[in-house]
Amino acid sequence: MSELRVHAEDRPVPEVVFHDFADIRRELGALGVIFERWQADRVLAADATPDDVIAAYRGDIDRLMTDYGFGAVDVLRMTPDHPDREALRAKFLNEHTHSEFEVRFFVEGSGLFYLHTNGRVYAVICEQGDLISVPDGTTHWFDMGPRPHFTAIRLFTNPAGWVANFTGSDIASRFPRFE
Repeated sequence: MSELRVHAEDRPVPEVVFHDFADIRRELGALGVIFERWQADRVLAADATPDDVIAAYRGDIDRLMTDYGFGAVDVLRMTPDHPDREALRAKFLNEHTHSEFEVRFFVEGSGLFYLHTNGRVYAVICEQGDLISVPDGTTHWFDMGPRPHFTAIRLFTNPAGWVANFTGSDIASRFPRFE
C-alpha cells in the first residue's frame, strides 16, 4: 500500500501519515509532484532485460514522452541478489537534485522516495503501479532497502538521463530507512 509520511525537516517522527491515494495525490500535488496510479499488469520474466521492460510498456512510455517532452528513458531493476545493490543504495541515499523534470513508474516491487522541500520531508512509499514525478530542482533521495525488489521505468527530459547534483547534506541519515 502506498503511503505518505510528512515530517518536519528536523524531526524523524512523522507529523502526519496518509494511506488514501487521493490524500497522497493532493498533498504531493501541492508541491508540484505528479502522483498517479497506472496499470502495471505485464508479467516480466525473472531475467527480463531493460529492453524487455521498455517493450512491455512501450505504449505508456510513448505517451509520457509525448505528454512531457522526455528525451531519455531507462529501467532500474533491483533484486535482493543484485551485485551492486549496496553501492547503488548508498548512492541514491545521498540527497541530490536534478536540473530537469523526471518521472518514475514502478512496474514491480516498491521503494521509498523522500522529497525535501518547504521545511518538510515527504516520505512516499511507492508500490507497483505508482507513478511519481520529481520537479526540477527538488531535493530528494531514494531508499530501495537492504533487500531491494523493484523495477522502475525512469523518464528524463535531459537526454543524458540520470544526472545528480549532490547537496552534501547528511539529512538522509536522520530519517527512518526502508527496511
